[in-house]
Amino acid sequence: MSDSIIVRVSSRGFGRVFVLTAAAAVAVISLACGSKPAGAAKEPSADAWAVVDGREITRQDVEKAWRRTRDASAPALSFEEEMPAKLSLLNDLIVQDLLVAKAGALKLDVPASELDTAFADAQKNIPPATFQQELTQRGLTAADMREGLRRELLTQKVLSQEVGSKIKIGDQEVTAFFNANRAQYNVPEESYHLAQIVVTPTRDPQMTNGAGDDATTPEAAVAKVKMLMERLKSGASFRDLAVGYSEDPESASRGGDLGLVPVSRIKQAPPAMRDAVLNKTAGSVNVVNNGNAYALLLVVGHEPAGQRDLSTPGVRDRITEQLRSRRENLLRVAYLTALRSDAQVVNYLARRLVASNATALPSMPLAAPGKP
Repeated sequence: MSDSIIVRVSSRGFGRVFVLTAAAAVAVISLACGSKPAGAAKEPSADAWAVVDGREITRQDVEKAWRRTRDASAPALSFEEEMPAKLSLLNDLIVQDLLVAKAGALKLDVPASELDTAFADAQKNIPPATFQQELTQRGLTAADMREGLRRELLTQKVLSQEVGSKIKIGDQEVTAFFNANRAQYNVPEESYHLAQIVVTPTRDPQMTNGAGDDATTPEAAVAKVKMLMERLKSGASFRDLAVGYSEDPESASRGGDLGLVPVSRIKQAPPAMRDAVLNKTAGSVNVVNNGNAYALLLVVGHEPAGQRDLSTPGVRDRITEQLRSRRENLLRVAYLTALRSDAQVVNYLARRLVASNATALPSMPLAAPGKP
């Protein structure tokens, strides 16, 4: 199978467990091995790698998620390389389990039509035979894929209801922010507001985008750029794609946002970059190849020089979105931290690795929950 197929498939739903901001993920992972005494809980099965409020996450669950999130053609990892990644993935599955259980308590569900749409999107522009071949190569079934998507959609619904829907940004907050940051809205020179998605043809030491997606060859990079442009043409959010797939660690977490770039700096850039920006209309996206990487450049807007105020088109909306994003990130971290700290969790995989001095993963008897 070619690398271009692998990249496209992994970008269509194989490479996700559930969606968290980077800050939330760090906060949750830092709590991963903590637990509360579970009292007289039932003995876990020999295959349990974690127990969450009495629900088991098995080795098979982790291995299946691992195959879903990792390219089947990727080089084999050593034990010391693979186990930290699986510990991190197990931590993600622990939080996912808590969110799915919360969805049940909130009576949230994923209608069959919604799941069908998500499954169809995961296969978009991929021939059915190629999609099935990729599933087989990863040791997965269509049912595995649908269940992973269902759980992901449930976590999104919980976070939307419990966090996103409760955030309200008032006019007074917007005005106060503008007055405190008025200098930011003074544009001394004609500028373009730009955003980017970067794709490199080499393996990155540590991939920090949301999907963990990394093009590792020139062919894979070309295929990934093509996939991203297709997604944009079909209406996908540039910001979401940048968070999920950009290989630039600095701008990916900001949705690719580069802020305002003065025209004088743009004119000093290589010709291909100048041509992708100057005189382009807002919303246009062009691919720039500098030889070492590709950049999908989005022209967000064109700003003439001068002082803006709250009556300037777009200023109030941008401030509102900025304040909302900040608050949502904070509340998401707080919500997930509280959800995790209120749960009874035993991470048996972590305990086994500690007991074996991380030299192997022994087949050893499991202690009852809450016991060392």
